[in-house]
Amino acid sequence: MEVHVNNKLYAVQPGTTIAALLQFIQISAQKGIAVAINNQVIPKNHWENQSLSAADNITIIRATQGG
Repeated sequence: MEVHVNNKLYAVQPGTTIAALLQFIQISAQKGIAVAINNQVIPKNHWENQSLSAADNITIIRATQGG
């Protein structure tokens, strides 16, 4: 199945979780990361269990320091 991550298309297996997706695209699930599926923010404690669906639009935001 295909999902969009920050406007990039990725092919993932059905049942893929947010945590597995982050690992697949090599983004560390460290502090400062927020994930939204179809414009709904998903709490970090749900990432291990939240499965993706075909054509989901996932937004990953990283907090950065600077000024």
